[in-house]
Amino acid sequence: MSVAGSCLCQSVRYEIDGELLDAGNCHCSMCRKLHGAAFATYATVSPESFRWTSGEDLVTAFESSPGQERLFCAKCGSSLAGSTEGRIDAVTPGTIDGDPGIRPRSHIFVGSKAEWHEINDDLPCFDEWPPGDGWA
Repeated sequence: MSVAGSCLCQSVRYEIDGELLDAGNCHCSMCRKLHGAAFATYATVSPESFRWTSGEDLVTAFESSPGQERLFCAKCGSSLAGSTEGRIDAVTPGTIDGDPGIRPRSHIFVGSKAEWHEINDDLPCFDEWPPGDGWA
């Protein structure tokens, strides 16, 4: 299976050679601010399976915490991916062209979720990381 994605202006494109590994909704304040929404959805990928296919020169990184970067298109601002120590290990499923083939399995960092947002699904909720996990 191969997954392709792109930014809003279509200048940056990527491919993942293989399946997405996991997905979830993060409610931390950094994700809310980055996405301008109640939460951000991320899907993890094997760093070896990810590659930029066009527009890599437009990809800008913001170090949100030590060793962790959020990657976005400098032209349109689309949030595209996350990296740990320079290796892309997560993508934003909203930038995938078509069905990502995976669905979120939990809500994390709900201990700091937006007060105005109510979670109305049956996914498990965790105040921080799920025990023994760390998907985004």
